[in-house]
Amino acid sequence: MEAMEIDSEKTIQRKQSTYQSLDEVFKVQNEMYRGQQYSQIYFARLHLMRTLLYSLVPNWKPHFPVCTVLGLDEGKECIIVGTLYKHMKLKPSILAEYSTQRSASPLVKPHNFMHKDDHLVLEDESGRVKLAGTLLSRSVYVTGVIVALHGKETSAGEFFVQDVLEAGLPPQIELPLKSREDKYVIFVSGISVGSSSNPLQFQLLVDHLTGHLGDEEEQGIAAQIVHVVIAGNSVDMPRGLFNGQNLSSRDQSRLSEPIKELDILLTQIAAGLSLDIMPGPNDPANFSLPQQPLHRCLFPGSATYNTFRSCTNPHCFELDNVRFLGTSGQNIEDLEKYSEAKDKIEFMERTLQWRHLAPTAPNTLGCYPFTDRDPFLIESCPHVYFIGNQNKYDTRLLKGSEGQLVRLICIPKFCETAVAVVLNMKNLECHTISFGTQISSQH
Repeated sequence: MEAMEIDSEKTIQRKQSTYQSLDEVFKVQNEMYRGQQYSQIYFARLHLMRTLLYSLVPNWKPHFPVCTVLGLDEGKECIIVGTLYKHMKLKPSILAEYSTQRSASPLVKPHNFMHKDDHLVLEDESGRVKLAGTLLSRSVYVTGVIVALHGKETSAGEFFVQDVLEAGLPPQIELPLKSREDKYVIFVSGISVGSSSNPLQFQLLVDHLTGHLGDEEEQGIAAQIVHVVIAGNSVDMPRGLFNGQNLSSRDQSRLSEPIKELDILLTQIAAGLSLDIMPGPNDPANFSLPQQPLHRCLFPGSATYNTFRSCTNPHCFELDNVRFLGTSGQNIEDLEKYSEAKDKIEFMERTLQWRHLAPTAPNTLGCYPFTDRDPFLIESCPHVYFIGNQNKYDTRLLKGSEGQLVRLICIPKFCETAVAVVLNMKNLECHTISFGTQISSQH
């Protein structure tokens, strides 16, 4: 009987951390849709960002007057602040699609809609002016970014740009450094339960998180994991069933099967670990940003635990006063269609420099028509900024001009790579953990 007793000294305790959700700004709760247009979200964005840029102008170009677009004088150097709009020849248009859908040649859907004839325009409440000069790169800027420009109006009625001022990284709460210890956050994305990917891979991840894999040393490492973030595209539902017809009971069960399977897996995690799940473009959630939390009734097992949190996309939270901000990837995917960068991390850097998570919303990225605010403005710089559903893992430590430090993370699709990302909150160091299960075909 004595041999069967569990040695209490060998029981490993999981580390804990304090969690605070900052998703309130992304919740569409008391909003009322009264047929409003999208102009109000642009006005709210311009009003807030212009106030900020005006405060930066005295240190940037103190000797030049600040004008509106309507107040420009030909040849007189000045500063104007407004919203950029990019005229794009190849930008998809529903009218063009409608007029050509009966034609014999199918519409080409390019990965990127840029063209050499694209040009930028600056707009404020008083009017708009076409921008000239090579300083403002058409390949970098997109519709919806607020900037301050130094230049002068030409005889052709254009504004010749001599210098550009972006908002820059927002102020950051200092990283708490006292009594720091190793605490890990796991990021995983694109699990796509129900797809053709190997279900064993995610079960291996679950077993690792819950301490059911490996020896004592491995379990000791697993005990330092304090939080898990699932960044979108958790299920892969059979799309062919969404055809407007009533579903047979067999098809209904096919539709609910992936979610039931996901709930079983998440219940295992939530039983011992704090867990956030964000909706993604393929999940049963609203399409437009900010995506609202997946309904708790989808998770009858996991939702019984207070460690399980269904969150918005974008998602913002603090763990032990370390601030995290991230999306399921739609904001960066859209930037990739309408501008160019050497990698996804550079797109992420730009959104922080512009202080805006999704500048192309509502122009080319669906979002809710807010009337009095723009929830995508980044007012406080995160310590960790992540995006989900990427083709490959990438990371960089971004340093701001005022000492800001941001860990940028691209989370790869788990269903394709079997890779999860591990972040150490002690020093913001990052690495991956792979759960590849290549089964040999040899007999």
